[in-house]
Parts: sequence; structure tokens; C-alpha cells
Amino acid sequence: MTSSTNTTVTIPAPSGDVKIGNHLPFMLFAGPCAMESRDHAIEVSSAIKEITDDLGIGFVYKTSFDKANRTSLSSKRGVGLHDALPVFAEVKERLGVPVLTDIHERSQCAPVGEVVDVLQIPAFLCRQTDLLIAAAETGRVIKIKKGQFLAPWDMKNVVSKVTDSGNPNVLITERGASFGYNTLVTDFRGVPTMARDTGAPIIFDATHSVQQPGGQGGTSGGQREMVPTLARAAVAVGVAGIFAETHPDPDKAPSDGPNMIPLHLLRGFLEELIELDRVAKARKNLHWFAE
Repeated sequence: MTSSTNTTVTIPAPSGDVKIGNHLPFMLFAGPCAMESRDHAIEVSSAIKEITDDLGIGFVYKTSFDKANRTSLSSKRGVGLHDALPVFAEVKERLGVPVLTDIHERSQCAPVGEVVDVLQIPAFLCRQTDLLIAAAETGRVIKIKKGQFLAPWDMKNVVSKVTDSGNPNVLITERGASFGYNTLVTDFRGVPTMARDTGAPIIFDATHSVQQPGGQGGTSGGQREMVPTLARAAVAVGVAGIFAETHPDPDKAPSDGPNMIPLHLLRGFLEELIELDRVAKARKNLHWFAE
């Protein structure tokens, strides 16, 4: 990975390639936390694409076929790999947008990589060497969530596991650090630090950063009302993209409802970020940390 903070990662798509870079206008990873059904996926992805097309924002649809790190055994996890892959393929074909999903095991990398454009490494698994290598070998873009237990400067070793395996297409996601019990805090000094140390585009996870892990006993809680505050701060710092889970009715979502943005509020959320992003990316000293 080059040490330049102007690295660009490109995700090909029929509706237009999505270009991701710390120096470029921000793009969006968005969708519900877990895949609920084919119809739900088409509904939500279509609604987000309409919004991002209107606003001129690059868009990658995100949802998980399996939430393997739920708080309790009784928590709902998703539709599973077998049922999810045809849905991902249909979203790509119907809308022409790239798709992203999480992987948790080496065996999932190859079949998921045949359909999905971006493989996401969950925060808890970001140091799993064999998983990172298998993901790298798919040739797909690899989006790694920084573990809640890692310092920003530790991510250079994580990124190297992918790039040294022959895949330069790596994104890092900031999603907060553990702070006491059931709480996360975001240190925005980590954004320029990771960009400087790795050269990778930095994505800010605006919804998981307000999560309260295990905060409701058997499930995680969250402070949905704080998502815009943290997203504005991240865009002002100069991130390459925003990751935001959204749902038509978050309170009825099977997972991470307390964090997710109600779908009808997504347009206004993004409109404000566009204005801030224009100011941030126009700053002459945006990348002073790389000098």
C-alpha cells in the first residue's frame, strides 16, 4: 500500500464506477443491518439508489447474510449465505450498484467473492490472518473494520496482511473504540493517523459508532440521535466515505435497530454532509498530516 493519502480504490459498476479516496467527494455504504428478505432488500436498495442518484453520491448497497456476532444465542442473524447470494446478484443486476457483505470464515470468501463486490471484515475479526488472506485472494475490494480494541496505528499491520497477499484494494473503517462498559467513543485523530500510516481510504461507520454493545442485556443498544453529530465530525475531518445502516422502520428491525437511520430521514442526513464535505475537501491543509 502506498503511503500517499490520495490513494483511490475503484469499484466497477454498470451504473457507474464508485471511486473512493480521502481526497474525493465522500461516497456511501448503506443498507439494513441484516438481510430480511428478497423483497425487503429490493425495496431498500432501490430507495437508497434513488436518493444517491439525485444527490450525485457514489453508492454501495450493504447488508449482512449472517450476523455471527450477535449479543445472545436467541438474536436473529439473517437469511444465511445460500439464500442471500441470489438476492445480492439481483440487486446488482436490477440497479447496477455494487454490493457489500460481511464474511466470517475462510470458506465463505470464495463463494461470496464470486457475487459480492466488497468483502467486509468484521471488527472482531480484523486480526484473523487466515481470513484476511483468503479475502485478499478473491481480488475483491476488502473493507476492514478497525477493532474496538485496536489503536489506529495498529491498522498498518492489518492492512499489510491484505496488500502483501497481492490485493491493493483495501478500505479501513473507523467505528469507535471500547470505552468502559457498553460504550464506544470515537477519537477522530485516528482518521488522519490511519490514512497517513496505510494510504488507505478511510470510511466512517456512523451507525455502529453510536452502538452500545450488549447495552440492553440480551441485545445491543444505541444512540440513533447521535449519528448525525458523529457523521458531521467525520466529514469535517475528511473521510473517503460514510457507512450508515438504514431501515424503513428501525424499531422493528431484527438487529441494530437502535443505531439505524430511519430511511425517510436519509436524504436530509446526506444533504447536510454534502455541504460539509465540499468545505472539508477544499481545504488546502486537509492532508497536512502527510507532509
